Amino acid sequence: MKPAILCASVLCALGLSIVRAADAPRQPTLNEIYATLATKRFVDLTHAFGPSTPHWKGFGEMKIRTLYTIEKAGFHVDEFCHVGQWGTHVDPPAHFHEGLKTVDQIDPKDMLMPLVVLDVHEKAARNPDYVLTLDDIKAWESRHGRIPQHAFVAMRTDWSKKWPDDAAMQNHDSKGVAHYPGWSLPVLQLLYEDRKIAASGHETTDTDPGVATTKDDYSLESYVLGTNHYQIEMLANLDQVPDAGALVMVSFPKPEHGSGFPARVIAILP
Repeated sequence: MKPAILCASVLCALGLSIVRAADAPRQPTLNEIYATLATKRFVDLTHAFGPSTPHWKGFGEMKIRTLYTIEKAGFHVDEFCHVGQWGTHVDPPAHFHEGLKTVDQIDPKDMLMPLVVLDVHEKAARNPDYVLTLDDIKAWESRHGRIPQHAFVAMRTDWSKKWPDDAAMQNHDSKGVAHYPGWSLPVLQLLYEDRKIAASGHETTDTDPGVATTKDDYSLESYVLGTNHYQIEMLANLDQVPDAGALVMVSFPKPEHGSGFPARVIAILP
């Protein structure tokens, strides 16, 4: 190629790159993103916990002991003794499956997600044994489009309004069978295997419905955690967030090899 032609080709390519760069939209800076988020409403999806917190039937009670007081020591320190799965909490995969992720191994990128709320609170009010169906997913997607990848999907039943009445949340009948809503395997398989969500959560004490957990059947929770994803149990205030368009921040301490821990979950509304 002659030098003049080569020079023209280089200039043409350079010019094309400049045009493409000029046409590309500028990405907002993190400070600009923060300035936008700071104007939004934040909703706490977390219950405060204490000794009277509803919990799984196999756990003992929480204990709090004051070790130091401001009056005597100049500072206040309490000792908290409770199981990892206490209050609004994270269940990591290792809670059910050896060799899968523990609390400290959960990727921070999996702690900020689009929030999807499957609102079935009216169905749960009519039928406390209600479980999510594929029709519930179809109805959500007909209104909002396909559930986005890496979403946090929450099941809204308004069961959290029974908090902190453990008897009301368990809703036992005269035969000792618990009656509270839950997920279903077809829905969970669709969400985790096809929609590729990051995590899921609910307001009840268990993933599985009460009629199953009464028989110590936790197969749905085992399925979720077996996908090497985490879940959040005992969420609150899902009635204050939209079905689509919000973000959710999930945070928790980082216990080494932790099998569970209380969590703080916050929604950022659009």
